Amino acid sequence: MDTLSTEALVQALAAALRARGWRLASAESCTGGLVAAACTTVAGSSDWFERGVVTYSNEAKSELLGVDPALIAAHGAVSEPVALAMAAGLLARAPVQLVVAVTGIAGPGGAVPGKPVGTVWLAWGRAGALHGERLQLAGDRDAVRSATVRIALERLLAAAQAGGA
Repeated sequence: MDTLSTEALVQALAAALRARGWRLASAESCTGGLVAAACTTVAGSSDWFERGVVTYSNEAKSELLGVDPALIAAHGAVSEPVALAMAAGLLARAPVQLVVAVTGIAGPGGAVPGKPVGTVWLAWGRAGALHGERLQLAGDRDAVRSATVRIALERLLAAAQAGGA
């Protein structure tokens, strides 16, 4: 998959989702809607892309996705529990079969002990089968955000191709 362009990844994702009759939604923090933008760049994306929610603030994560503020307080917004809660909240609110959630520190500021710039948590999957992954990405803000979008699309494509996983 490393040789596929972002557009080719989205085209492959679109084909896999259409083949299953699935729809996709995204919940994004540090990427600010770039996953949704990549998906909707492709003509015909309304067949399979349902919505994108940008929840940049902790309040937005709670208000729009139902993430418990106590969870954010306990683990920080950039954590596996919060990424998984974002994904679960989106699944509960959107008529879709597949979701992705992104929360991270794109930089140049925002680093905290144990979470340097470039720390990103992804969560993706289906109801009852959500997965989380910590990424530690190098480069400036644009590089971190671009790499996050690409990896998110790769994980979504693998999930759509696998079906139930």
